[in-house]
Amino acid sequence: MGLNSTPNGERIHIGIFGRMNSGKSSIINAITGQSLSIVSKTPGTTTDPVYKTMEILPLGPVVIIDTPGLDDKGELGTQRVSKGYEVLDKTDIAVLVVDAAIGKSVEDEAILQRIRKKGLPYLVVYNKADLREQIVAEQVENMGEKSIWVSSKTMENIFELKEILASMIPNLSNDKRIIADLLEPQDVVILVVPIDSAAPKGRLILPQQQVIRDILEAGAISVVVQTEVLKSAIESLKQKPRLVVTDSQAFGEVKKIVPEDIELTSFSILMARYKGNLTEAVKGARLIDSLEDGAKILISEGCTHHRQCDDIGTVKLPKWIKTFTGKEVVFEHTSGTEFKKDLSEVSLVVHCGGCMLNEKEMQSRIRRTLEQDIPITNYGILIAHMNGILERSIEPFSEFRHKLPIER
Repeated sequence: MGLNSTPNGERIHIGIFGRMNSGKSSIINAITGQSLSIVSKTPGTTTDPVYKTMEILPLGPVVIIDTPGLDDKGELGTQRVSKGYEVLDKTDIAVLVVDAAIGKSVEDEAILQRIRKKGLPYLVVYNKADLREQIVAEQVENMGEKSIWVSSKTMENIFELKEILASMIPNLSNDKRIIADLLEPQDVVILVVPIDSAAPKGRLILPQQQVIRDILEAGAISVVVQTEVLKSAIESLKQKPRLVVTDSQAFGEVKKIVPEDIELTSFSILMARYKGNLTEAVKGARLIDSLEDGAKILISEGCTHHRQCDDIGTVKLPKWIKTFTGKEVVFEHTSGTEFKKDLSEVSLVVHCGGCMLNEKEMQSRIRRTLEQDIPITNYGILIAHMNGILERSIEPFSEFRHKLPIER
């Protein structure tokens, strides 16, 4: 997968924050070398967060998020500010743009306080430095925090700005893998990929693509099959598969086919381990046994797509949950960037694998849920539990075995 095709969920997210007319959009255009953001002297030109997927050297593949002015006023302005602050939940690096001709204001300090509270690495960029005297610019350099003064008009220090941002990125990297750390070179992994009406025509869904790539990087062998030919695929192999990874929706059929001495898990469970919190997701899945009539379950997806007649989130999961529990539970659904702030009426959150979300946002959703003392689980883990194979499906992850609770 080339850099230009890097999924958004795997890109570094750089949030650009600041007051109206501080020059946020001009900075983005200067960094990218393109007129991606509308520049105007009229306050409030950027009314909603705008996402720019780019490859910028030496940064690499990034998502730059242009936010509304966080000092906007009025009813609509308050809504815009709220949307702007929500971007902090998915930001890896925060950039505060300050109008150097005015200097840092009370509003800027309030923005910085929010950024620091999130524990985000950040950089203060003093824009429009061409409008100030050199001595004032030198004072800006000595403000006691990581900062740089630039001019998006003359392009002064724009190269240096990109270099600083690039130097901040390695500190965010980690060695987490989706599946490669479970494998040895030459291991065989069978991937069960049912093709149904909800699958994108002509291509595999993102988690399947990512797992295949990770298997290749581990020097292992991937065998991709549909459920109908899984049995013959296992029998035809000269060596026993190290692992079978299935689409969660096929757990019921696949568990009957895969011998007990071959480890079995799902794409969704791999994603829960990669971006989520496997321990909490297992606890949340087990709690479905104790739900009562009238309990509300929030089913949340990280992406938006056209709903099919047999959609997993809105059709299949509710049906399976009602059958499994025998209770008249109530379902609520969110998708894309929307995720409820107030979960006080929710008994359980069931989240997708989050392949379209970056880790920062996925962790933010989990943290928000747990802070309100609401259990959260994952599509695949819940489906495994309802099929009576939860313990088997998490067995491949030895680093979690001693942490997994029996019951809450």
